[in-house]
Formats: sequence, C-alpha cells, structure tokens
Amino acid sequence: MNNFFTDAFNNMDDQARESFYKTVFLNDDSQYAQELRQRYYKSVLKHMGEKVKIGKGVKIVNPQFISLGDRVTVCDNSTLIARGEGGITIGNNVTINDRVYLDTERKDSGYITVGDHCYIGTGTTLFGHLGLEIGDHVLMAQNITVTPYSHIFSDPEKNIISQGGHQRKVTIGRDSYLGMGVIVMYSADIGEGSVIGAGTLVTKPIPPYSVAVGHPARVIKKRQ
Repeated sequence: MNNFFTDAFNNMDDQARESFYKTVFLNDDSQYAQELRQRYYKSVLKHMGEKVKIGKGVKIVNPQFISLGDRVTVCDNSTLIARGEGGITIGNNVTINDRVYLDTERKDSGYITVGDHCYIGTGTTLFGHLGLEIGDHVLMAQNITVTPYSHIFSDPEKNIISQGGHQRKVTIGRDSYLGMGVIVMYSADIGEGSVIGAGTLVTKPIPPYSVAVGHPARVIKKRQ
C-alpha cells in the first residue's frame, strides 16, 4: 500500500496525467504555479486583460464565456460559473476576494457584469438568473448574497420545486456600498450612491443616495 498512489500515477494515460498536473498547479501556491495559471487562463478565457492574478483553488466553469479586465484579482478558492453565452464580465481594477461564488444560473438568460474599480468581499454569493449588473466603484463587504430568484410556494398540493419562481434582472448602482451580510432579493435594486447597512434584507428598490437598514430594509436618511 505504500506505493499505491505512485503506482496509480505510473499507470495513468496521457490525458489522465494532464488532468493530474492541472489539478496540482491550479491548487499550488508557489510562484511557478501562479505563473502557469496566468498563462493557462490567458489561453482559455474569452478575454483576460493585463496584470490579472488568479489565486489557488479557483474554480472556473466554461471559461470561454468569462471576461476579466485589466488588473483583476480573483483570490483563493473563488468560483466563477458561466452557464451560457451571457457569461460573466468583470471590469478593470476589480478584486474578488476569497471564497466568492458567482453563478449565472441560467444557460439561456443568465449573466453577471461587474463594473470597474469594484470590491467583492470574502464569502459573497452572486447569482444572475435574468441578469445581475453591478456598477462602477461598488463596495461589497463579506458574506453578501444577491439572488434574482424567489421560489413560488402558493399551491400546497404541489412540490415547491415544481412551482417555478419569481425572477428579474437586478442592478446594484455605481458607487454604492453594501455592508456585511446584506441580502438582496429578486424584487430589489440598489440605487446609485446608496449605503446598505450590515445585515440588511433588501426586498424593495432602494432610491439613489439612500442609507437603508433593517429587516426588511427601510431608508433612514439620504446622502444628498
């Protein structure tokens, strides 16, 4: 048994060995592995700008539908899933922190766009069923959830999963700030320049330059 994995490796065909090496280098933290990741993703992404950094353990599904602008950082163990041609488009000077999860969810209609100079905090989850559009200079703290979908459960005679759901495009306006643990539902948009306090549940559109807090969110003052 001491040579179990060595023997298994020696018995691999060329395709299996390529998969093995890919797994090693995508998850290794060495400088050489980082350089290899840059070269690899440059060859498979729809677009990859200059000075892009992709950390270890990053999972990218359907890279041909994903575009990264200049000076984008995708930190360790993040996930980007583009299920169709709408894809994921990340602007310039964007940081996607550790364990962020982006998923367009729908093959035919889903997409996510993130503008320039944005920060997406650790553990944040963003879905794009019918589209999620995030403007320039948006700050998103850790553990935020944005989901443009809500299950229908009005008929107790049917399984909830079979009843479909409400969905729409959601927008997060430029220069807005979402605090730690904010939840944005399908029925809400965040207006330009707004601040959403930590732990807030947003179920309705927030007007531009508002400060909103609570469960559900209520506007407590204006920034103008």
